[in-house]
Amino acid sequence: MLKFKSNYFKVFMKLNKVQYGKDLNMIGLPVIFKQKNAELSIGNNCTIKSDFLSNLVGLYQRTIIVAREEGKIHIGNNVGISGATIYSKALIEIGDYTNIGGNVKILDHDFHPIEAEARKMNDMKMVRKRPIKIGQNVFVGCNSIILKGTEIGDNSVVGAGSVVSGKFPANVVIAGNPARVIKELNITK
Repeated sequence: MLKFKSNYFKVFMKLNKVQYGKDLNMIGLPVIFKQKNAELSIGNNCTIKSDFLSNLVGLYQRTIIVAREEGKIHIGNNVGISGATIYSKALIEIGDYTNIGGNVKILDHDFHPIEAEARKMNDMKMVRKRPIKIGQNVFVGCNSIILKGTEIGDNSVVGAGSVVSGKFPANVVIAGNPARVIKELNITK
């Protein structure tokens, strides 16, 4: 396992105006990039795993975190990410202490128009996009897909392999395709 803490990669991130906090731990070599008008920030004490053996769930890819056009990605403090794709053209917010499991996809847009004529013309202005908000202390199980417009409340769990679209309250287990609330969690403070 390659524990990657290269100052060269962090220099590239700084040159690309990616903001990151103290103690960013990268295992393997992620792809972290933003376009000129986009925003990308990563909080303190975050771990980003991209090496195949860094998560024994089995990572299919390196972690990819990309903000394009005027997209914004804000990742809180103490967040763990393993071989996930987080791709924004609108807004993706990930709360503190959240864990993003192996091979998860978080996509706030459709990539291509869904209207047949717009697709023929490759009219990228017709691509639909809506913000995603993932609360604090959320666990997103491996191989899940979080789609545009999704809101997940604090302390919730997304079951492995779920396809999540819609608004979900705090303190629940969400699972399935399409995902739905399958259990309420008894959270004591």
